[in-house]
Amino acid sequence: MIVQQLDDEELLDLITQKNEVALSELYDRYSRLVFSVAFGVVGDRGSAEEITLDIFIQIWEKAHTYRVERAKVYTWLTRMTRNRSIDILRRENVRPLKHSLVWAEVANEPAADDDAPETVAHLAIQKVRVQKAMADLSDDQKDVLALAFFRGYTHSEIARELNLPLGTVKGRIRSGMQKLRALLVEE
Repeated sequence: MIVQQLDDEELLDLITQKNEVALSELYDRYSRLVFSVAFGVVGDRGSAEEITLDIFIQIWEKAHTYRVERAKVYTWLTRMTRNRSIDILRRENVRPLKHSLVWAEVANEPAADDDAPETVAHLAIQKVRVQKAMADLSDDQKDVLALAFFRGYTHSEIARELNLPLGTVKGRIRSGMQKLRALLVEE
């Protein structure tokens, strides 16, 4: 069996059977993504590396919890990473860069030199899709989404940071996510 030819769900199935080669392949495919999401939230390379390792240990131990009907593997990994990163921030009671995040800072992160060409191409395509969709959002929606998803701020923290009512923040996040979902599904 050639694990490089298997799709992500098949890899996770093998990981539930404690197949180390499958875990290695999943790591090769997604370690850069996991690191980027973690780094975007915690803002520290060392912490992001630790979170990346923690996520893949968690996958090894809990791959059986993945449900294909709920999310793609890519989305599942991203959500786990974001949640783990926020947990780390809360535990350490630290927030990096206590100011609004410029969306361009997140959108223009370079790809790793050590990624396989097909991974770099896939990530570049995904990045362009998200950038196009983000361009259609209002600046207000971009600001709250960047703080929520790339800095790990809670709704209340975003409201304090931007000096907005909590309901306004929640509404902007909800409407921004709905618009992004609609735009990305269209493609």
